[in-house]
Amino acid sequence: MAQAVENKVDYRQYLDPRTLSKVGALDLRARLIVEGFVTGMHRSPYKGFSVEFAQHRPYAFGDDIKYIDWKVFGRTDRHYIKQYEEETNLHVMLLVDASESMTYAGQANAKWRKFDHATSIAASLAYVALHQQDSAGLAVFDQRVRHFIRPSNNPTQWRIIVDDLTTVPKNSKTRTGAILDEVAEQLHHRSLVILISDLFDETASIIKGIQHLRYRRHDLIVLQILDHDELVFPFSNTTLFKGLEESGELVVEPQALREAYLQELNGHNQKIKDACHSLHTDYMVVDTSLPLDVTLPNFLATRAMRMK
Repeated sequence: MAQAVENKVDYRQYLDPRTLSKVGALDLRARLIVEGFVTGMHRSPYKGFSVEFAQHRPYAFGDDIKYIDWKVFGRTDRHYIKQYEEETNLHVMLLVDASESMTYAGQANAKWRKFDHATSIAASLAYVALHQQDSAGLAVFDQRVRHFIRPSNNPTQWRIIVDDLTTVPKNSKTRTGAILDEVAEQLHHRSLVILISDLFDETASIIKGIQHLRYRRHDLIVLQILDHDELVFPFSNTTLFKGLEESGELVVEPQALREAYLQELNGHNQKIKDACHSLHTDYMVVDTSLPLDVTLPNFLATRAMRMK
């Protein structure tokens, strides 16, 4: 008797930007991405944030010794137990940059904008958060917050978020730093804030906004979305560069400009990376030419292990 062979879909093929650019519906893209890599992760990418130290109490017979604070024992020669407050629900707030610079799509795949990459990541992370009974919210911004959805775990929340993420970016500049300040004031519940942006704004302003969120005791992940062309500047012939966000047009010899451009970009990124490190904030540059199974899983797995 012939043995039936089950044909399984290789979901990894859907993680490549060239393939994802052919999938029109954002909700379908997100489901494919989640099926492809997140369901294979045995630990939550948000692990560790929802448990907060509350106080000590004297050790009593029968208490689990793993909760003894040995540092306190070393100072006092007495056993004390660490007590924690568990939040019933983690609030995940996604901040997605929809300014004009996010509409850029490089030479390799002109159908796949930075905004497409950002929204695919945001929709996927919202899907994961809601399916592990956490709350998810969204702010889509350019010069101002265009849409603000407060975190919720309502069954309809994912559809609301996905519908808002289909917003087409307008020809507007960004004010990333000011937006971070604004969101910090609007979030009244300690949250995990995930900023998804190319960070094309004043370095000092962005760092100030990150500091504000951390001062408010929010956890923060910064995902800097950049096209491969922006990272390596591959242009060689005389080129007309059309500036986004009201920066005009310029005809240049790219080879003469490349070194100065990369030095400026790398300097900007390094300052933000250093500030994030000093503020205990996770930071990663996301190259839109790479499949999402190359970028996100390792980052999220490393974060989960670090927060054990």
